[in-house]
Amino acid sequence: MAKAVAKKSKVVPILTGKRKTSVARVRITAGSGNITINGKPMDEYFGQDTLKLIATQSLELTNTKEKYDVVVNVYGGGLSGQAGAINHAVAKALIEEEPSYRDELKKAGFITRDSRMKERKKYGLKKARKASQFSKR
Repeated sequence: MAKAVAKKSKVVPILTGKRKTSVARVRITAGSGNITINGKPMDEYFGQDTLKLIATQSLELTNTKEKYDVVVNVYGGGLSGQAGAINHAVAKALIEEEPSYRDELKKAGFITRDSRMKERKKYGLKKARKASQFSKR
């Protein structure tokens, strides 16, 4: 009777990154450096070069841009927040893949979630802090 041999396959985790109201879910695998965002190549998804730079900062810092393929699902917020969320998630994924990257990514501030968000509007005011002009008479 033949014994079934289970192949040991490495499970690729999906890690999330957040910035403002954007949430990015990232899966990195060994590959040739292809970055796909919501089914589109990164050049097609992000028009500006600055957004591409922000999204790939952690890969550039660790010199792994050509080593991994990155598949991203991102939603919420605008393109700038989405780029920051992608960078946060990729940094967390790189640490999961290679724990020795933690020190340099932490020093650059890519692991910490940027918690700055738009302040909510208060009642009686026009915006979060803007009030109508005070009139004494």
